[in-house]
Amino acid sequence: MIISASRRTDIPGFYPEWFIRRIRAGFCTVPNPFNPQQVSRVSLDPQDVDVIVFWTRNPRPLFPHLDELDRRGFRYYFQFTLLNHPRQLEPKAPPLDASLQAFHQLAERVGAARVIWRYDPIVITPQTQAVFHLQTYQSIARALQGAALRSVVSLVDDYPKLRKRQKALAGQGMGWQAVAEPFPQEVGDMLRGMAEAAQAHGMEIASCAEPFDLRPYGIAPGKCVDDGYILRTFGLQVSQSKDPSQRPACGCVLSKDIGMYDTCPFGCQYCYASNPERARQNYAAHDPDASSLLGEPVPQS
Repeated sequence: MIISASRRTDIPGFYPEWFIRRIRAGFCTVPNPFNPQQVSRVSLDPQDVDVIVFWTRNPRPLFPHLDELDRRGFRYYFQFTLLNHPRQLEPKAPPLDASLQAFHQLAERVGAARVIWRYDPIVITPQTQAVFHLQTYQSIARALQGAALRSVVSLVDDYPKLRKRQKALAGQGMGWQAVAEPFPQEVGDMLRGMAEAAQAHGMEIASCAEPFDLRPYGIAPGKCVDDGYILRTFGLQVSQSKDPSQRPACGCVLSKDIGMYDTCPFGCQYCYASNPERARQNYAAHDPDASSLLGEPVPQS
């Protein structure tokens, strides 16, 4: 079993104490996001966990627990989102310099092969046009040379639930629209330039859950929970079955996500997984001793 920790929230950044306590307990509980009365008990016993995939913008709070994860025999790698959008889009994201430093520290600790750089999502607005993203990507790629071997990119998706936020941000010059094919020339130039920058700085580049074929721009379709990557990195064969709970364009193999929606306080305006106000309230009510991120549900399965 592969544990995703987590697409729904930043467990390393905000819930490291809860996570390590659940590791020590050997299990956690996860309510079904669409039916909270249906609760799963997920084993976190090292014998049951093939790999843990961490998704984060700030891994530092988890650093004190990495030695314990190693002693317990866990395999793990990080999907590290590192962008530099304006504060209107990312009001509480870590500053770029701090993120670059944390990335290097983590890569030095666990190895560059186990820290994947996500420039994701690419949000094109009147103030963050394609040339902004290309220049930002080139700068970050240069700074991460030697610390990252793989980069993941994707264009922001159109989520109907976010349109109220989009409308509010439009008044600040930060409204965005999902990019559609055929791409404008500047978007094609951006993607091609990103692929060239990745190659120049020793990284492979892949897309994430992208419905468009980006191979003409030098970007192959990727998997974030990737059986091939896990085999190369850990010498471990895992299921090659596509995860049916993910979007059709997502290539990830089966995993069990232990996070919950509306729990990430970063407040990124383009994020489908959290309502900023509910996330702040939920984070304030979080109990690190509970079996799930929010409260103590009674497992049903």
